[in-house]
Amino acid sequence: MGIRDAEVIVLPDEPAVARAAAERTVACLRAALDARGTAHLALTGGSSAVTLYHELARPPWRDAIDWRGVHMWWGDDRYVPRDHPESNAGLAYRLLFAVSAHAGESGAGAEAVDALAGDVPGLLLDAAKVHPIPAEEALARGADANWAAQQYADEIARLLPVDAAGVPAFDLILLGIGTDGHTLSVFANSPALDPAAPVVMAIPAPEHIEPHLERVTLSTRVLPTAGAVVVMSSGSSKGEMIANVLGSERDPKRWPAQAAILPNAVWFLDEGAASLVRPG
Repeated sequence: MGIRDAEVIVLPDEPAVARAAAERTVACLRAALDARGTAHLALTGGSSAVTLYHELARPPWRDAIDWRGVHMWWGDDRYVPRDHPESNAGLAYRLLFAVSAHAGESGAGAEAVDALAGDVPGLLLDAAKVHPIPAEEALARGADANWAAQQYADEIARLLPVDAAGVPAFDLILLGIGTDGHTLSVFANSPALDPAAPVVMAIPAPEHIEPHLERVTLSTRVLPTAGAVVVMSSGSSKGEMIANVLGSERDPKRWPAQAAILPNAVWFLDEGAASLVRPG
């Protein structure tokens, strides 16, 4: 169904959302790889990322494209080391990249395969194309999150194509939605919603939602310039919030996820998350 300029697809459950998102992810990246030989993907965090990463790290998606041509970025992250349990980068390294297994540090070895499940330890990537937000380096230097944000903005500016206005153009941005209606680390009334906001910003630790940790985030300016945006949400606990976000009242300062209601976006929802949405 269409909801105010966004494509919304309702699926039975969270695993179905992950499968659909994986299929769309691979299709978008394949198109970019075919056109330019490289692609730029901005990853997400949260529960939707967990199920998606488990899906992408398995056949057929794991073998569907040459992942070594894909630059891996993050839409946002907490200002913590990568081994912190709340690190979005750490989540991807553990579940999607499985770096310890490829490095022979897991006890399984780089060639370990579960003969029954067909599992191998994560995607085969070019390490030079993996770009976590430099929180660890900033912390080691005694620098703050603003320093990490500026370093990340500089790295994006060096490597990504831009649109006519000079805004970086990712091939695909993956998004989840918080229970308060935020996306990325863009919360209600955030300056990151401003059309003139910097591409990357440090965000103070939110008080109203956990984890209460400082963040670094892309601003919502990058969403309209992306080749595609995939939004994922599952569970009836988010039903009321999703209904508000996709409802008739448009107020991104109240519900920042509305910034992802765009012609280039597709929203994958399970039946629980979509239970209160009124078709429009």
